[in-house]
Amino acid sequence: MKLAFSTLGVPGLPLPDVLRLATAHGYHGVELRTHPEEPVHLGLGPGERDDVAAEFKAAGVELVGLAGYAKVAAPGDDGPVIEEVRRLVDLAHDLGAPFVRVFPGADHEQTRQRADAIAARRLGTAAEYAADMGVRILLETHDSHRAAADAIRVLGLVGHRHVGSLWDVMHTWLAGEQPSESYAALSPYLGYVQVKDIASADDTTPLPLGAGVLPLAECVEVLSRHGWDGWLCWEYEKRWYEEAAPLEGLLGAGHDHLSRLLNESA
Repeated sequence: MKLAFSTLGVPGLPLPDVLRLATAHGYHGVELRTHPEEPVHLGLGPGERDDVAAEFKAAGVELVGLAGYAKVAAPGDDGPVIEEVRRLVDLAHDLGAPFVRVFPGADHEQTRQRADAIAARRLGTAAEYAADMGVRILLETHDSHRAAADAIRVLGLVGHRHVGSLWDVMHTWLAGEQPSESYAALSPYLGYVQVKDIASADDTTPLPLGAGVLPLAECVEVLSRHGWDGWLCWEYEKRWYEEAAPLEGLLGAGHDHLSRLLNESA
């Protein structure tokens, strides 16, 4: 398995500084939060996109994926959602990223069946475009579909190899799933895994890896046992928790902790 971190943990940090952090602390990849607040966003022009791709190549760091904010199960017209996903796919293609992240985003007034059908329809429509661009769309275990069992209802309806899953281990844990259950459900679709740590179900302020309650060792053990060799990406939610310690000072210890878990599970 290869180690990466998300720029959600270093909000607004210029890309050269992000890449320096990755190389200094032994991370082989970076997930880019793709939002207007960030250096990399959907409004980048062709020259700017070329520059981003060149910076990653020069640093020897891989671009794991783009963490977008399209909500594929949200109520409303399909058109704007599908267009946002396609723009994410275009950006990923131009930057050389293999994955784009989308959220479920259903609201409480939708029935489960209705939300699943909307998400599957939109993802199925976008899948053909993603296939042409060589990009996979990953539905994150999050919000209305935080359990793996929720996500696979949608993914099973889509049935396209360019639509998969992003396993956020916090959300499946909050949903009451064991890592073995989450992996069993998501494994046919799994793009990569987001790891993190928190104090409790009631306090999700980000903590250094290993300092909280999330079953990271069990997650890594399950992945290792099944020979999975993709990305472990540390998503430290600094953007949403200003009081959290800066990620820059935690990256080295986080890399060491994940490396220990990998060695122990080998």
